[in-house]
Amino acid sequence: MNPAVGLAAFAAVSVATAIIGFYGLRVSRTTGDFYVASRTVRPWWNASAIGGEYLSAASFLGVAGLILLSGTDALWFPVGYTAGYLMLLLFVAAPLRRSGAYTIPDFTEARLDSRAVRRVTSLVVVLVGWLYIVPQLHGAALAIRITTGLPGWVGPVAVVAVVCITVTAGGMRSITFVQAFQYWLKLTALAVPVLFIVFALAGTGPDAVADAAVNPTAAAPAGPYQTISLLVALLFGTLGLPHVLVRFYTNPDGQTARRTTLIVLGLLSVFYLFPTALGLIGRMFTPDLARSGQADALVLLLPGRLIGGPAGDLLSALVVAGAFAAFLSTTSGLVVSLAGVISQDVLGGGVRGFQFAAVLSAVVPLGIAMMTQSLALAGSVGLVFAFTASTICPVLLLGIWWRGLTDVGAIAGMVTGGVLCGGALIAGPLFGGAGAPPWLAVPAAWTVPAAFAVTVLVSRATANRVPRTLTRLMTRLHTPERPLATER
Repeated sequence: MNPAVGLAAFAAVSVATAIIGFYGLRVSRTTGDFYVASRTVRPWWNASAIGGEYLSAASFLGVAGLILLSGTDALWFPVGYTAGYLMLLLFVAAPLRRSGAYTIPDFTEARLDSRAVRRVTSLVVVLVGWLYIVPQLHGAALAIRITTGLPGWVGPVAVVAVVCITVTAGGMRSITFVQAFQYWLKLTALAVPVLFIVFALAGTGPDAVADAAVNPTAAAPAGPYQTISLLVALLFGTLGLPHVLVRFYTNPDGQTARRTTLIVLGLLSVFYLFPTALGLIGRMFTPDLARSGQADALVLLLPGRLIGGPAGDLLSALVVAGAFAAFLSTTSGLVVSLAGVISQDVLGGGVRGFQFAAVLSAVVPLGIAMMTQSLALAGSVGLVFAFTASTICPVLLLGIWWRGLTDVGAIAGMVTGGVLCGGALIAGPLFGGAGAPPWLAVPAAWTVPAAFAVTVLVSRATANRVPRTLTRLMTRLHTPERPLATER
């Protein structure tokens, strides 16, 4: 790929993001605008924005790369990513919006009437957010190195700089416009190359396809445990992602929160058709990328390899633009959610506190990304899902649907899930890396039930600590809002 084309695509996305972000600045004036866009975001806008921030480096680059490496085993990733929103629709979206909270720690404090629970939840949310940002920055380093030849550090630094400018300028309202635009850019950036590649390969004879490697890395198929554990991580992990949950606080009411989630399901289902197609095409026609350790670069390299010439450069530029939109949108969503938590719990709230917290939320994972090496993007994000499913998810689900949850039980569950899952993820590389036993490599199948069990058992043992305000709050969570009266 021509480096100038890649650099131009990256610059165009960055400039467009900044312009749209500054447009949001014109309508971001209050604290509510910065934290939750004053709860006035309508379903289609919000669904597009959720799609923009949720479809991260793992979705844009990692899914195709995993399909290249693992074939049909990797199809569980897009299935799990999408199906997690069905659980959000059924169990979380409307009650969480009715809670009236700004952040997840706001919800847990209101539900359990405990500052201690709020502090522990805040710590977990910040940890999850930072762990999730790091793969986005690794993806930016990969993309900038592959497409422009510049040093890898340029990508993460540029992403953090653009995100800090847009988030501090307009907060949630500004980022809503940015992420909605970026979803449609990402969809276009994958759909158009897929169509061109399919048309270009239409005349390819069957012998060429038959000669392609069926399993380019000779990887063993995943067993039932790995599949079940992966699905547990993705389904339950989606319920605890802070940057996704904060989006439901921006809807006007619970009904629009449900409608938003339903639209998101459709948007995600359409999007994941295209990285899946690119992964299958790459597995048939460019298996050498798997053997050379460039699986995550498949989406970036495929147009140039299969189309070539000026058309290949233009398609590659479109893909690069979509990739950087993925890095920017997910990172900005995470920074907004983390800034809300840090500013309220550490800096006393307010717009100034939010802006300082946003910079802090972006700079810390930048430092971590600079000191670490990239793993498989989809796989590393999957590990964050497992951690989230083992910590935030049990407290959130039980807090919404079980009256017996107590503050001590919630803390015990989060600590248990965090220690077990975090310990397994650390021990896996120490005891064999890729050859680690499955229960260490993908621990969600046992860490999530353990976290739920500890939360329930400790809550039952401390039943006298159920808040006195419980009935009023539970009624608020589960009573549908009355529709607004129509004008005559």
